[in-house]
Amino acid sequence: MIASHIRPDGDAIGSLLGLGLALQNGGKSAHMVLVDGVSPSYQHLQGSELIVREPAQDYDTFITVDCADYRRVGKNFASLGPPDINIDHHKTNEKFGKLNLIEPDAVATAAILANNLPTWGLKITKPIAAALLTGIITDTLGFRTSNTNPSALRLCAMLMETGVNMPELYMRSLIYKSFPAARYWGAGLSSLEQENGLVWGTLTLEDRKQSGYVGNDDADLINLISAIDGNKVGMIFVEQSDRHVKISWRALEEGIDVSPLAKQFGGGGHAAAAGADIPGSLDEVQPVVLKATREQLGL
Repeated sequence: MIASHIRPDGDAIGSLLGLGLALQNGGKSAHMVLVDGVSPSYQHLQGSELIVREPAQDYDTFITVDCADYRRVGKNFASLGPPDINIDHHKTNEKFGKLNLIEPDAVATAAILANNLPTWGLKITKPIAAALLTGIITDTLGFRTSNTNPSALRLCAMLMETGVNMPELYMRSLIYKSFPAARYWGAGLSSLEQENGLVWGTLTLEDRKQSGYVGNDDADLINLISAIDGNKVGMIFVEQSDRHVKISWRALEEGIDVSPLAKQFGGGGHAAAAGADIPGSLDEVQPVVLKATREQLGL
């Protein structure tokens, strides 16, 4: 059984699918689980229809991918105990597996898998390459993050040699938006605030309802907020139906580390990109998080 985190992004889905398909091709029975399912943005990936929402009842090895702490796999897994293998690239990974393959310098968990699958005797076919390439493209924001390096680009070239159409994957993963997602972005953009190097947006449950957006994430609006010039840190607050607020931080200047902030609120991530899921109403959570962000980063 292979699982990744709630509200899965491209790296979570790509890593899960890449490893799962490789194991299946290697003669294993691989049960791939995402409790929140696969968003429409990634349903074009071959094999995504095999991903289910409930943990398997019968398995002999449990693997998590792209998950910094075990709680983020979802409540459905709470009674199963730690995974046998934990594969991840987050700086804040808690090493909760019996075996831990953690590479914080890797641009994506998908990159770790692309490097290792052949060593493990697992072939990278075109569908697997498409999944792994999607993970790398999305976690580097299309090769724009500061940790993008020559090794990552060589990996992408190797994956492209299977026949994968990288421009198409790039467009599907980062550029194309559904009409409801575009309306949802409009609500978030109209909420933007800026103060002393900090820029943030807010997405409410009502915004989601009015736009018709079916996801419980920000539809990647944080990537656009991160492109607003003249700021040091970008943030987005996304109200959740279970009286939680999901927060994402992005460092917009070299040398700023937002991962301790996320860790402070029970989350985690990277120096340049981190997130947390905080219990409470939007009105309760937002001022507390903004205050802590300003204080810790001296904004």
